[in-house]
Amino acid sequence: MSLREELLPLYRQMQLIRRVEEESARAYVQGKIGGFLHLYIGQEAIAVGTEAAITKRDAVITTYRDHGFALARGVSARAVMAELFGKDAGCSRGLGGSMHMFDRDNRFYGGHGIVGGHVAVAAGIAFRAKYLQEDDVTLCFFGEGATNIGGFHEGMSLAGLWKLPAVFICENNQYSMGTPLVRTMPAEDLTDKAAGYNMERDRFDGHDVLENKKRIGAAVERARAGDGPTLIEILTYRFRGHSMSDPGKYRSSEEVEERKKKHDPVRLAREKLIEEAQVSEDDLDAVDAEVEEEVQDAVKFADEAAPATREAMFESILAPEGGLDA
Repeated sequence: MSLREELLPLYRQMQLIRRVEEESARAYVQGKIGGFLHLYIGQEAIAVGTEAAITKRDAVITTYRDHGFALARGVSARAVMAELFGKDAGCSRGLGGSMHMFDRDNRFYGGHGIVGGHVAVAAGIAFRAKYLQEDDVTLCFFGEGATNIGGFHEGMSLAGLWKLPAVFICENNQYSMGTPLVRTMPAEDLTDKAAGYNMERDRFDGHDVLENKKRIGAAVERARAGDGPTLIEILTYRFRGHSMSDPGKYRSSEEVEERKKKHDPVRLAREKLIEEAQVSEDDLDAVDAEVEEEVQDAVKFADEAAPATREAMFESILAPEGGLDA
């Protein structure tokens, strides 16, 4: 596969995530989105690189900063935007909103608001695959702040003990909400914790989508082969505040602009396509225009869709007679 063939679709997917997030921020300010809104701007290469490294049978579970993973997994821009707008056509029928997106068909298992709590859920999903002798790997994403939470240690301990087919990935975006890592962690390298669970480890910068694909892919294949889980720390950076309610005063505008200049994954992929794959600016502008049309369609669709219903709320609480597959 040529560099153009490999990187161009990944660039498109990152650009889609970026534009969905930007339009989400705009809609939030307009009052069309309620509750919390955590944007993935700056971290797109991780979700997209992950999807390029796994199969559709593999499972992904993440935190409340979940829009990027939903889109990467195959949830449509329409379904994501409708969910943000609290509409019945959303991927969680408008009941989950920004923090609790879910799509069983795409094996995307959330979107979880309890910091670190979903790590044990990921271990459970991976245990099921091993118990049933299925060829699936579970990928669990969390922020650096979650690595101090009890649920993180419980899930990791069981995964290491039972050699579960899982990859645990810390998206270290440098700030646990608004607190710099140096004020919350005694160790700089979070993968030092892997030794306590007898699992493999890896640590790298996450702004290059192809590097994410390669390094995460290696851990996935190790898990699939029955060689146990891996703890990965990916150094990344979010360009917006922790959420839309966070003005980000704890870091300077100079710091943010410097990060954008050096580590914007969308811009870096575009530059690589032009300089190394000889893709023209016109071709990339055409991709951007296609993405823009898709995003504006999603916004219009969400605006016009019917709101979430009371009936859907009860349907999502009670399992159907005959089991979940009925």
